[in-house]
Amino acid sequence: MDLEKAFESAVIKSKELTQRPSNDELLKLYALYKQSTFGDNTSNRPEGFDFKGAAKHDAWGGLKGMSPEEAMGQYISLVQELHNK
Repeated sequence: MDLEKAFESAVIKSKELTQRPSNDELLKLYALYKQSTFGDNTSNRPEGFDFKGAAKHDAWGGLKGMSPEEAMGQYISLVQELHNK
């Protein structure tokens, strides 16, 4: 199975998790997904009381420079890890 198909399968599996991941795990999933599909975060950081938006922005921004292929691989591994819990 090629990387993109494995990634698409992992995205589907992530929606079928029986236990809700922790907030840190959810942020990591979000950031890896965004890095995989959009590349580096070039948007402005949310201001004010949008703490959730700021956390998501910072998590994605922390992956700056990571290749989409590497992000896909890490996303697949994380989903597998969460499924095994």
